[in-house]
Amino acid sequence: MTKDPMTVAVIGTGYVGLGTAALLAHIGHTVTGIDISEEKINLLRAGQVPIHEPGLDDLLASVQDRLTWTTSYDSVHTADVIFICVGTPPGPDGTPDLQYVVSAAARIAPHLNGHAQVIVNKSTVPIGTGDYVQRLLEDHAPGYDHERHRVVSNPEFLREGTALQDSLYPDRIVLGGHPDALQIMARLYAPLIEQTFTAPAAAPRPETYTRPTVVNTTLQSAEMIKYAANAFLALKISFANEIAGLCERVGADIEEVATGIGLDGRIGTRFLNAGAGWGGSCFGKDTAGLISAGREHGYDMPILQAAIDINTRQRQVIIDKLMRQLRTLKGKRVTVLGMAFKPDTDDLRDAPAHDLITRLHQLGATVTAHDPIAMPRAAREWTHLTYREASSVQDALHRADAVIIVTEWSDYRTLDWNAHLKGMRGRLIIDARNIIRTPIDAHVEQIGREAPVGERRALT
Repeated sequence: MTKDPMTVAVIGTGYVGLGTAALLAHIGHTVTGIDISEEKINLLRAGQVPIHEPGLDDLLASVQDRLTWTTSYDSVHTADVIFICVGTPPGPDGTPDLQYVVSAAARIAPHLNGHAQVIVNKSTVPIGTGDYVQRLLEDHAPGYDHERHRVVSNPEFLREGTALQDSLYPDRIVLGGHPDALQIMARLYAPLIEQTFTAPAAAPRPETYTRPTVVNTTLQSAEMIKYAANAFLALKISFANEIAGLCERVGADIEEVATGIGLDGRIGTRFLNAGAGWGGSCFGKDTAGLISAGREHGYDMPILQAAIDINTRQRQVIIDKLMRQLRTLKGKRVTVLGMAFKPDTDDLRDAPAHDLITRLHQLGATVTAHDPIAMPRAAREWTHLTYREASSVQDALHRADAVIIVTEWSDYRTLDWNAHLKGMRGRLIIDARNIIRTPIDAHVEQIGREAPVGERRALT
């Protein structure tokens, strides 16, 4: 608990905004969450969290005495720190759409008061957006004072599914802006930096964790750090998938190869998992955003473009494996297991399953889809797709000619495959996440490696 509680406003109640609000309230600050969506605000007031993130509902419930939810910007007037946590979706050419950032800044401006206030860009934004927001405040705030109203870039590095752990025990905290504003941010984050808060039951402190590194830098460098970090992680995944393709052709095992190269301290073991490729709201958007920034300055970035191209190709690799075995998909029933872009979230943005369902339907297959968590959201957001929603894994596999494992949910990792295969018409499994580790009575295709001995059998 902080000895110096502050008043905070958080604009936006998506993944970043809710995580930020929960974190700051937990370490002792008074927080108001603001969103233009009355539906979201009403849900939050009723104690319901509009997204799926393990442990978040419990953490929000435990700090409800320090949390207020509203559609009004009036609370900005009394806030010491105002976080902008709105979406920046990519446009057709990959350039981030800043309309929500611009709207938030314009709505914040009239409510700024005479004491020192820090406006924090938590959203992922193009390099130079911090200066742009500063100009917007100048234009729209009647009492604007450049010495009292400072803009800071404080990018988030959360992974959906482990957002609480990432928020409470980060590798680093990046702060970009004027030194006076960074001092205020240091006060705000003091319990986090010093790790003096009580760890919540939903996210215990790792035994080996000490404290985060604080990176104080400029607005532009902080904005670049966020983009460059995500682009590099996307590059690692695409690199692993490219190597996996060659592993299949020469008889190597991508998992053994990834382990061997990852043990080199200069490379590291994380984000070298071959599979269906990356998805979600960050990697594709941020990599495309960097390419767009380079294009704006007449600077080509071919390595980043290759990462995107390889990720797109990886989804076709899965279809190719299916086609090699079934020859044609016309009249075939194909089951897609996993719709969210990764396990432990219901986020469907840029999910590989979306592209696979689209392509399977185009090729004439009847598609059945299942996900432990994301199906209700898919029913709202994927109305343009053609598929049957399965009520259970057993229902999903019933009379299927083939199965594609797209998301590595624990439900699928621990499945008794031999028991469930009995309801299938065919025995073909495209394991695009390499989660099947023991022999089963089916023909299994994996990514970058031979399936476990005894699985690969002739299809009848």
